[in-house]
Amino acid sequence: MGGNPALHEGKAMVNIKINNKELKVPKGISIVEAAHEAGIKIPTLCHLDLHDVKMVNKTASCRVCMVELVDSRSNRNKLVPACVTKVSDGMEVLTSSVRAITARRMAVELLLSNHPNECFTCPKNLECELQALAAELKVRHIAWEGERMDYPKDMSSDAIVKDADKCIYCRRCETMCNEVQTCGILSGIGRGFNAFVGPAFNIPMVESSCTYCGQCVQVCPTAALTEVYHVDKVWEALNDPDKHVIVQTAPAIRVALGEMFDMEPGTIVTGKMVSALRIMGFNGVFDTNFGADLTVMEEASELIYRIKENKTLPILTSCCPAWVKFIEHQFPELLEVPSTCKSPHIMFGTIAKTYYAEKNGIDPDNIVVVSVMPCIAKKAEAKRPELTKDEHNNVDIVVTTRELAHMIKEAGIDFKSLPDSDFDMPLGEHTGAAVIFGTTGGVIEAAIRTAHEWMTGRELEKVEFEQLRGSDGLRKAEVTIGDRVLRIGIASGLGNARTLLEDIREGRDHYDAIEIMACPGGCIAGGGQPYHHGNYEIVKKRQKAIYEEDKNRKLRKSHENPEILKLYKEYLGEPFGETAHRLLHTHYEERERI
Repeated sequence: MGGNPALHEGKAMVNIKINNKELKVPKGISIVEAAHEAGIKIPTLCHLDLHDVKMVNKTASCRVCMVELVDSRSNRNKLVPACVTKVSDGMEVLTSSVRAITARRMAVELLLSNHPNECFTCPKNLECELQALAAELKVRHIAWEGERMDYPKDMSSDAIVKDADKCIYCRRCETMCNEVQTCGILSGIGRGFNAFVGPAFNIPMVESSCTYCGQCVQVCPTAALTEVYHVDKVWEALNDPDKHVIVQTAPAIRVALGEMFDMEPGTIVTGKMVSALRIMGFNGVFDTNFGADLTVMEEASELIYRIKENKTLPILTSCCPAWVKFIEHQFPELLEVPSTCKSPHIMFGTIAKTYYAEKNGIDPDNIVVVSVMPCIAKKAEAKRPELTKDEHNNVDIVVTTRELAHMIKEAGIDFKSLPDSDFDMPLGEHTGAAVIFGTTGGVIEAAIRTAHEWMTGRELEKVEFEQLRGSDGLRKAEVTIGDRVLRIGIASGLGNARTLLEDIREGRDHYDAIEIMACPGGCIAGGGQPYHHGNYEIVKKRQKAIYEEDKNRKLRKSHENPEILKLYKEYLGEPFGETAHRLLHTHYEERERI
């Protein structure tokens, strides 16, 4: 029996042979799954099984997983795609026959014959699954030459680049967009040779209802979908003697960046990251967690205000720009629900160009704020007019975790050997509450820690709210604060967000507060994070590390951050007050659904 027998208890089983190895496997699974059970690898490309987020792409379009079925009665074996062919009792499969191997190579050669020959300059070079597969199958020659697709790159948005010439029509992005995220942006366009995936009628990405969550980028096996590249802008700023360049790093970065340097997923590299950024020449190395603590102060105040004044409930956390755009397009009738708070990195940028600038005697126009984010949508968020000040960006440049890793490598820094360093002050001070912003359930837990103490006037004996934690995409919980029970809804992944918001809209469920993160698992699985290639065990390790860093912080509640308290005393006044509202709050707008 292949795999773990305990997993198959109570299931109907069938007897099959793979490469003459006798196996007993569950009835109805695919040959690919059965082979995996037996420890036999069958190469795949279009196939993607993300069971943790209930996504399975079974288009069988690439034909890379071809295997040979033995027909002993007629002696006429046939080739079948292993990803969609289900096992049956008595089935005999050959995965390494000459016919099977030849068919796989031919499939890859055909894909390459209509693929740009620009691996050296491709954004996915050495991270491209098609490239890796060609190497694995030892493709040495492409027999076919002729016309190739020639479409212009779609660089209309501030977040995602679509290069249809590199689309292999695996349709992974389409499945992710439509079935998991339920955005309905991507679909197959054209037929045959000219087929590719894009928005309806191939309209520019910027004109679509795309949220820029980047989950399509995470699952794309080639460079058909990538983030807008901002590394060159950062180097230019760092080499401008007239600019004061500061950087902030989101909490999810420190538990994922190490993967880009062959470190174990979930390794906390905060200190090494700070050292690398300082070597690269930033004038200040700060932490978005400062902005997260500030967000908690405002969001907890807004929650209490809405409860006491009988204002619109639930309140919806507003940290994720992808879900903000999602609700603007898909649920405009619920725009009174989101908190008016800006997101942490925008709050940080606002404070950097006001309080920090004044404190250090620097002209705000000479300050360049760089955000290192796990999220592609943050690139577009930084350009939103609702989040700028006097037509000036509060955040000037956004790079992803992947882009930061590329910069460190470009600078010739031996990341693994770096000593640990601390963030600069005052905008580097933070609490454990801010750290957990990086995972699903973390934002609402951080806000509840503060709201609980403010509403009861009593210190929390236990700061962990375990009922708010987990990895399930849709969760409900209750939190007792004094004599009031708050109903909390938590969703990660926009498909789960849709379910939650529909329940609220239709009156099927009531909540006092809800948290939505666009990416399944939260920011730790953001579109700008190191590619996990469907292995959600990596995401779980990142989540564990997030909670570990919170646990090890001396201060674990945002309202205990001494630099935040100083900021309010010296500059902002009261939380949710006039100055704070002017600088740290915003509004959202109904957008057309396309």
